[in-house]
Amino acid sequence: MRLNKIMASMLLLGATFSGAGQAAGFEPFVVEDIKIEGLQRVALGAALLNLPVKVGDTLDAVALQGAIKTLYRSANFEDVQVIRDGGTLIVNVRERPTIASIDLDGNKDIKDEQLQESLQGSGIKVGESLDRTVLTEIEKGLQDFYYSVGKYNAKVTAQIVNLPRNRVELKLKFDEGDAAEIMQINVVGNNVYSDEELLSQLQLTDYVAWWDLFGQRRYQKQQLEGDLETITSYYQDRGYIKFKVDSTQVAMTPDKKGLYVTINVDEGEQYNVKEVKLSGDLLEKRELLESLVPLKPGALYNAAEITYTEELISKFLGRFGYAYPTVKTYPEIDDETNEVTLNINVEPGKRVYVRNINFSGNTVTKDEVLRRELRQMEGAWLNSRNVEQSEFTLNRLGFFETVESKTTPVPGTDDQVDVDFAVKEQPSGSFNFGVGFGTESGLSLQLGLSQSNFFGTGNSVGINVNTQDYSKGIDLSFTDPYFTRYGVSAGVNVYWSSFDADEYYLESYKNESYGVAFNTSWPVNEYNRLGLGTAYRHNELSDTSDYFQIIQFRNIFGAEPDENLVFDNFELNAYWNRSTLNRGQFPTAGNSQKLSGKITTPGSDAEYFKLTFDHNYYQPLNRRHSWVVLLRGRLGYANGYGTAPGGDQVLPFWENFYAGGSTVLRGFETNSVGPRPIYFDCTTTGSGASQTCGEPYSVRVEDGSAIGGNAIATLSAELIVPTPFLDEAYSNSVRTSLFVDAGNVWDTEFNYDALINDPIIGEEARANIADYSDPARIRASYGLSVQWLSPMGPMVFSLARPIKEYEGDRAEVFSFNIGRTF
Repeated sequence: MRLNKIMASMLLLGATFSGAGQAAGFEPFVVEDIKIEGLQRVALGAALLNLPVKVGDTLDAVALQGAIKTLYRSANFEDVQVIRDGGTLIVNVRERPTIASIDLDGNKDIKDEQLQESLQGSGIKVGESLDRTVLTEIEKGLQDFYYSVGKYNAKVTAQIVNLPRNRVELKLKFDEGDAAEIMQINVVGNNVYSDEELLSQLQLTDYVAWWDLFGQRRYQKQQLEGDLETITSYYQDRGYIKFKVDSTQVAMTPDKKGLYVTINVDEGEQYNVKEVKLSGDLLEKRELLESLVPLKPGALYNAAEITYTEELISKFLGRFGYAYPTVKTYPEIDDETNEVTLNINVEPGKRVYVRNINFSGNTVTKDEVLRRELRQMEGAWLNSRNVEQSEFTLNRLGFFETVESKTTPVPGTDDQVDVDFAVKEQPSGSFNFGVGFGTESGLSLQLGLSQSNFFGTGNSVGINVNTQDYSKGIDLSFTDPYFTRYGVSAGVNVYWSSFDADEYYLESYKNESYGVAFNTSWPVNEYNRLGLGTAYRHNELSDTSDYFQIIQFRNIFGAEPDENLVFDNFELNAYWNRSTLNRGQFPTAGNSQKLSGKITTPGSDAEYFKLTFDHNYYQPLNRRHSWVVLLRGRLGYANGYGTAPGGDQVLPFWENFYAGGSTVLRGFETNSVGPRPIYFDCTTTGSGASQTCGEPYSVRVEDGSAIGGNAIATLSAELIVPTPFLDEAYSNSVRTSLFVDAGNVWDTEFNYDALINDPIIGEEARANIADYSDPARIRASYGLSVQWLSPMGPMVFSLARPIKEYEGDRAEVFSFNIGRTF
């Protein structure tokens, strides 16, 4: 077909028709038909939609220019040619190729995931069309990144491999090279503080000790910028308000492998605070706001304290619904007296109200479980303290690794916000499997299963099945923490067990028991809780060893040596629990106390009471809570009351306190600390029925075996430190601490004087008896503990060594336990 007119020039993106010659060479015409040629991937309908010219339109030079630009902007084409054939507009296009694959080669400093994310942000993605003009920008951006981390020899090359059907393979090749090392860092202009003192504040360093295997002298631009801010803060926090960094120079060696960094500073003079003035709308709370200001007249100027004051005032105003206050400090500097007047202007803004409270991240825990812990209500004014308290109560549940809140303004209003709580769930169950290794005992095992957030309901369910050598049984428990809407809890526990003490590092006896218990508790206020309960317990004891203490116990109840001991007891128990801990798992601040007691009712076979008090105190040493001091203590006392057939009631030995193991007095074998069993042996004379026991008796004390006592006191001091070689993101699930443990278990009913003065005990045998009623026989140990909130439950690894021990104690160097954290 004969073309009436062919457009002389190919119209590309950015072409114009403003020239007189070009305009004169183009005659407008009415479009009778439109043809688009060259389409492969793009549908004809989609291409026509991107063409702002329709049949019947009059096409002139300006409209034609706009049509071509629109086609380019669709990002589908890399070449467009337009031809007129009579009344037909013919558009010849060459589509952008489709990315079939992306190959990354040689990248080490940048992970594949980071690169893929960055490429996708630039529109480079498998299955999408390729814009070749973007590749140059990507190459340059990656090159700049490597320069910023000190790799000045790095090269990034993008290669395009053409494939059939207008597809391409994109290859990014990286030659990262070695990072330039800092040869020397110089600080110029400092007189008040030495080079060593300032350089010790920096992350960048020009010296790494030979023993520091992980240290490096690598240069990074971002770190240098952060270090300059650190130096500025160091001076301004010490009164040097006019301190400034005049300039920095980074000089590179010819081979691009070494750098010299020079920091020029102007220290200025040291200034004191002359006066602190509050201005603005103080909401008639001037005295309260003034009491929040830590800086007082005469103190050194401190930029960090000023920032802290602004945050404190903002947080205070947030308690009254002023979510977005403006608190800004304007210093007035008097160079003659070297004093600064701090003018703190307060503008509370408008009081805002909460429209909706939203939750995210709780894939298991139901919304209602979270909502019932909130102290901030929808429809009320926003109270920052209530929001913080809501975070606190959610953290205290122990279901979440982190809890974060954010207020979002409601579009179109200036007095409403939404409060969004983002939680990160963590394992709330415990697969209770423990392994211990002792220097003499070898391995010990234990097993159980519990879930404190059953199917996301917040209810606690325990199904513990024990199959160890020393214990077999089943324990079923259920607790609903919100049995009523006001936070009154209710729970039940049913159990059966068969216990062999000889297999659990205790002196030999067997105890088959079963029972049922009911309990309830209620909140007194935000931090205090009271609980009550009742229980029935059945115990049947057999195969008891014939040591001195158990003989005394049998005599009290008039039991024969080979007779089984059966006890049916009814118990009443109560507790008081107070907690200000900031988290349910791995707290870093606050304290907790628990006082608990139980007593068997009069008429029970064994009449006794038992009291325990536990205290935990966490003191953060820095604002990030990465360094924390933990103090833990336990006190316990128990005894019998009333009378039995053979004398006064005593505490049943299966209710004794024990210490030693992975939780209390680490470094000692499980349950090994405390009184030992005492055996009397005598020399017999005669034979058969005429055999008699001659005097004096010899005394044998079983080393390594323990029988526990009716009193306990333990104390632990721990320094929680950042876990070495572990990313900070895991700090909420892994905890490392250095500890010192001390404590003792003793028997207040053990009559040491009467025993050693008994004439039937030989003089030589008396030296074998220790005073087990002495609370001063304290054991102590030190070591390292690592705890991990694993998917199976909390794991505790401990390495410990005794500091103070007594004859017969058994050390345990390493212990590993699942199911308990501190």
